Amino acid sequence: MASGGASDEVFVPRTRNGGPTTTHSLASGRSPTPNELGDVLAGLNISLETRQALSRCADFTDGHQLDHSDRVFVNRSLNMNTIKYVGFDMDYTLAIYKSPIYDEFSYGLVMQRLVDIGYPRELLDKKYDASFPQRGLFFDREYGNLLKLDMYGNLLLCLHGFSDVDAATVRHCYPSKFATPSESRYFCLNTLFNLPEVYILALMVDFYDKNPDFKKLENGTGVESEELCLSYSSIFQDVRLAIDWVHIEGSLKARTVEDLESYVHKDPQLPQLLHNLRESGRKVFLITNSGWHYTKSMMEYLFDLPHGPTPGTAHRPWTTYFDFIIVDAKKPLFFETGTVLRQVDPSTGALKIGKFKGEVRDGETCYCAGGSSEVFCQLTGARGKEILFVGDHIFGDIVRSKKQQGWRTFLVVPELNQEIQDWQGAQGIFNHLKSLEFILSRMCRMPGEGEVPEMDIKRIRDTIKSTAMAMDAHHRSRLGSLFRSGSRQSYFAMQAMRYADLYASSFINLINYPDRYLFRATHQLMPHEQSLPTVESSDELSAPAVQRGISVPSSYYHDEDDEDSDDTPALGQSPSAPNLTSR
Repeated sequence: MASGGASDEVFVPRTRNGGPTTTHSLASGRSPTPNELGDVLAGLNISLETRQALSRCADFTDGHQLDHSDRVFVNRSLNMNTIKYVGFDMDYTLAIYKSPIYDEFSYGLVMQRLVDIGYPRELLDKKYDASFPQRGLFFDREYGNLLKLDMYGNLLLCLHGFSDVDAATVRHCYPSKFATPSESRYFCLNTLFNLPEVYILALMVDFYDKNPDFKKLENGTGVESEELCLSYSSIFQDVRLAIDWVHIEGSLKARTVEDLESYVHKDPQLPQLLHNLRESGRKVFLITNSGWHYTKSMMEYLFDLPHGPTPGTAHRPWTTYFDFIIVDAKKPLFFETGTVLRQVDPSTGALKIGKFKGEVRDGETCYCAGGSSEVFCQLTGARGKEILFVGDHIFGDIVRSKKQQGWRTFLVVPELNQEIQDWQGAQGIFNHLKSLEFILSRMCRMPGEGEVPEMDIKRIRDTIKSTAMAMDAHHRSRLGSLFRSGSRQSYFAMQAMRYADLYASSFINLINYPDRYLFRATHQLMPHEQSLPTVESSDELSAPAVQRGISVPSSYYHDEDDEDSDDTPALGQSPSAPNLTSR
């Protein structure tokens, strides 16, 4: 917005002694203090009513009033006022499977399938250990190792079976202690459905490496006996096929439907959240890879409540909470070329012939199968940034919808509450670890030669390694945190930060925020910016002064959602518009 009649000279705020000032630093993630906010607020040209409303706002000076388990965390600012469509995945998003009960159930079916295709029957005696598997790992098909990588592809952890791989073997297999995640050699186990698979792969490698009838191949790519050669790649292929068979052709889904109460969590606030989203003027849709019959059974169970959107209201069929229901979506293909979009008969689940291109009528639920994100946007008239998609699959739901279509994204991380609890206990060790790394950096750049004995540097490095291991030991999983190892963030953490605008332990946490809420990300400074000393905000910096001195080009978008502000009708402006807040 241009400042009418103002000079193009840029206003530079000054302190009382005439020197330039800077605003407070949020690099550490802290919120502005009440004094800082008060100083800035005093200089803004806003109405008295708005000032008074802000002073009454509970989270004006601290946006973290909610318990961690109820909060939505923000990687990139998102203005809910610009969101016209909210979509949900089903499995592990709307329907959260009970872990480890469901993992053990799935594990047993896969192991039985492996035995059925020829693997030793004694494998059925092996029990599932829920403390071992973690998603976000990579399986090296060549050497049979499980790898935990950092955000750049460097190795954080290397396991062969259930054992740590020694340093010499790591250097042999990965000379630079680096793996390229995109190589076909590595398979990423990044979904919650992969947890049993992680354990099975480790178990199979461990079983054959320790089997006295087998010996390891000289090149380290498998084992052999007198009768056969078994590569780690072939073991991986058999496990993958067994898992696909159990999920697609086997009894997993049928037996799940028979006892949904034992395997799936039910949240009584689900109808209220979806109802409030639609009442605020948004369209709500479901996109799942599951077929119609399984989806119908699951959703009927989740909405099998004695009330409707709120206690005391009449129960409604689950389909009335959605404008669009898309099954057999085949994500991530749905976000790429997709498949033919066909209509589904909700009474039978049968697919109608031909490609659906009919009109979508307001107030009616559209039932489809297949299709693509591009076809969906054409059908609805939606633009990428008007859509918020909620899912648990970091690649199939989040990465692809963000990269291919520019949708806004909400990642569901059911492990998050446990991660936060573990992190609270590990923060002291983490601070100690940072101090050790700081000392090491100073030791390695001291002037002169021979001032720091090499043995001292080695001792510090060893202490850093043992401290990082102690930090990982504070987490429930044997493999440490899902998001880091020591001071280094994991590849999973990188994907979550880069592609998920929002994330939380549950989608239901949205209900704790107003329907026009602005999710504001913490400001991040680059290293060269953090190197400068910080000072308090100047009380002489006022909005009118800035407006008099700064000319803002019409093409300048400070916020990601700014481009929508001029031509997009705001949602929830009506006095009768509902609030998503439940309490």
